[in-house]
Amino acid sequence: MKYLIAGLGNIGDEYANTRHNVGFMVLDALARASNITFESARYGSVASLRHRGRTFVLLKPSTYMNLSGKAVHYWLQQAKLPMEHLLVVLDDIALPVGKLRLRAHGSDGGHNGLKNIDLLLGSNRYARLRLGVGNEFARGRQIDHVLGEFSPDEAQLMAHTVERAAEAVLSFGLQGVERTMNLFNQK
Repeated sequence: MKYLIAGLGNIGDEYANTRHNVGFMVLDALARASNITFESARYGSVASLRHRGRTFVLLKPSTYMNLSGKAVHYWLQQAKLPMEHLLVVLDDIALPVGKLRLRAHGSDGGHNGLKNIDLLLGSNRYARLRLGVGNEFARGRQIDHVLGEFSPDEAQLMAHTVERAAEAVLSFGLQGVERTMNLFNQK
């Protein structure tokens, strides 16, 4: 079985450690743990991870967050995968820092990356793993928050959360979305 795992973020050093890049951080953690590297490809950086008889195509779109759908759509078709084999990993300001939430499908929740994916796939019937980045920002300053870096305390918590999210990604491919939701969603 093969799965497409799309970690959302923005390319460039200036975004590397920002809240908006937690999707990239999760895929980077998987790559490090598996000793694989990303290669530049059409619409993103891609790596192939084999784990327990499953293949995970890891995608970090180079289209920037708000146009993530272009890369996800392309690679879903390139790998000839149904939407049930897609998992999108992203940041969520509606969740406290460090909290994970996996859903089999759902709304975009105001996230522009998901809005674009929904638009280009013509559906929101794909799994998404959200990592909480908190909502401690003044009204109208959302973009500064998500493009800002974590505080030292938050960074320590997020390092653990990114590792848990990487485990959830592998579980998604091995055990399915429902079982993984039961294992990783925190009350």
